[in-house]
Amino acid sequence: MYIALIADDNKKELMAQFCIAYCGILSKHSLCATDSTGRYIADATGLDIENMMPGSGGGTEQITARISYNEIDLVFYFRGTDPAQEVYEAELSLLRLCDVYNIPIATNIATAEVLVQALDAGSFNWRDFVNPISEYNRKKKQR
Repeated sequence: MYIALIADDNKKELMAQFCIAYCGILSKHSLCATDSTGRYIADATGLDIENMMPGSGGGTEQITARISYNEIDLVFYFRGTDPAQEVYEAELSLLRLCDVYNIPIATNIATAEVLVQALDAGSFNWRDFVNPISEYNRKKKQR
């Protein structure tokens, strides 16, 4: 599975703690993250993470583009909860495309816990069938 990790500045520590707790599960998958989030998590966990650009510098858009090409199977996006915080177009686009392409997204720790447990249980294997670039479908085309 290809998993994207994004955390607003005030949620990076929470994301790192989440990744520490589930390092064993996450290490079995391909991870990408916006730049500072990825570095923060890698420093805390030792996980191999492909870093995109910073979120404010286009990293969220890079992940959104990968979603539109079916290159992401699951998103953990710990959003800031300050009601005065501006909602950016990139954030709305990310959320919308997750809905369009049926990509599960956790925007808080409670949902992330449920999704990571489901990931460990194999409940996301259906993505292998609907994702045209999955190893399953590439092998199927070669036959």
